[in-house]
Amino acid sequence: MSRVCEVCGKGPQFGHKVSHAHNVTNRRWNVNLQKVRAMISGASRRVRACTSCIRNGKIEKVAS
Repeated sequence: MSRVCEVCGKGPQFGHKVSHAHNVTNRRWNVNLQKVRAMISGASRRVRACTSCIRNGKIEKVAS
């Protein structure tokens, strides 16, 4: 299961972990995804959305 937001398409960012001795290894920063029930084209559907999309109101939550 890919870690990609279904609303904005934001995915993981890649970079390096750098130790005190400057040993460099690869690492990744994952997106903070949450499973949310959202209204999509008039129907409620479970969506994996990032928290920035939820906070900015890009999805309309379904009252549970």
